[in-house]
Amino acid sequence: MRIPYFQINAFTSDTFGGNPAGVCLLEGWLPDPVLQRIAAENNLSETAFLVRGETGYKLRWMTPTTEVDLCGHATLASAYVLFFERNHHDDSVLFETLSGTLAATRRGEIIELDFPSRPPLNCEAPPLLLKALACEPLAVLKSRDYFLVFGSPAQVASLQPDMDLLSKLDSLGVIVTARGDDVDFVSRFFAPKVGVPEDPVTGSAHCSLIPYWSHRLAKTELAARQISKRGGELSCRFLGERVAIGGRAVTYSRGELVIG
Repeated sequence: MRIPYFQINAFTSDTFGGNPAGVCLLEGWLPDPVLQRIAAENNLSETAFLVRGETGYKLRWMTPTTEVDLCGHATLASAYVLFFERNHHDDSVLFETLSGTLAATRRGEIIELDFPSRPPLNCEAPPLLLKALACEPLAVLKSRDYFLVFGSPAQVASLQPDMDLLSKLDSLGVIVTARGDDVDFVSRFFAPKVGVPEDPVTGSAHCSLIPYWSHRLAKTELAARQISKRGGELSCRFLGERVAIGGRAVTYSRGELVIG
């Protein structure tokens, strides 16, 4: 079996920046264990699997160890493949996912994702979380992920969390964020529980970051940067129950997987 395959770096125009995602174009679903083995073999933070549907595409995302309910960079990568590698004829495409119907729209070189808004709520900080980070944040909140606010981008950049402790928390991952200097806010994202110690650029985390910073900064259009080693840039809009997450992408490789 030969599967068309692309590696796309999302939320960047740099060949060696952003967040790499694998994109597999399938004619039909393979057994879940096979999909998971492909994702593990690719060893990227996420691999996206697409099957054409009646009104768009069915889309699933897998880390090297598990399937996840929402992934921004691999959705952007999937849309990029359809728009720029497979000449999708419309300027928008719909994806059926575990998080419902998601839309991606091409706006020149930018692809904008229509995602659910997941505002974080104040919560008590688990002692394990504070121990893992070895520092005290200004605020601790939670949506799908723990959400920690710090006083400066430098504090966020300097964090060196204990990944073993983070993997024991009752959340998929941990978002750390601060108000930015030359952008509205910066962030990092850790998810060792699902095999991703630090994700380079995390679209799904911005489902919580956008409503939080939109409220704090009293604006609906925001510029964001994820300050991982690879780094990434995101243009964001708060739409109430939805958020719009925009970014560029670049093809790193194209070919096929040969599955025996």
